[in-house]
Amino acid sequence: MKWVNHIAIAGSVTAVWRPELVPLAVLGATAPDWLEWVYKATGHHVRHRTVTHYLSVWFFGLLFGLWVWDWHHVIAAFCAGGLSHVLADALTIQGVPLGWWSDRRFHLFGGRLRTGQMGEYWVAGALVLTCVGFAAVTRNFGASDYSPFFWDYADYYHQGLIDGKEWKENRFRWL
Repeated sequence: MKWVNHIAIAGSVTAVWRPELVPLAVLGATAPDWLEWVYKATGHHVRHRTVTHYLSVWFFGLLFGLWVWDWHHVIAAFCAGGLSHVLADALTIQGVPLGWWSDRRFHLFGGRLRTGQMGEYWVAGALVLTCVGFAAVTRNFGASDYSPFFWDYADYYHQGLIDGKEWKENRFRWL
C-alpha cells in the first residue's frame, strides 16, 4: 500500500482511541518502510516486506505497550501504527511474513489488492469513514468526555462551560 493510505488508516483509528497520539501512530504507520532505509544506511541489505514487516513483532510490541509497560501510551501508539501498516500490507498480493521462524506469507482476505490501484484507496476510505462515523455516533474519544473533533455546544452550555452568546453563535456548527 501507499504511505497516504497507511497514514489515513492509522490516523483515523488512533483518533477514535486517543486523538493526542495520532502523530505517534502515523510515525509508526510509516515505520516498517523507513526502518528498511535505516537498515540499509547501517550497511545491512534488507528486502522489502521482510524483517521490518513481521506481524508478530508489531503485535507483541502493541501488547507490551498496552499491558506491560508504557509511558503515556507512546509504545502502544507507535506499535499500533506499525501493526496497521503490516495488516494493510497483508491485504496485498505480496502479503507479509508472520515472523522470523516462517517462510510463508500472511494474507488477509486472500491478498487481492495491488499496491497503487484503486482497491487500496477504497479500503482506506472505508476505514476512515467508519472511524468518523463511529466517532460521530459515540463521541467517545478516550477516557474523558472531551471531544476534539465534534463539539457539543448545547451540552457545554448546559454544563455552564460556555455562555448563551457562544452557544447561539456555534449551535449549527458540528465540525
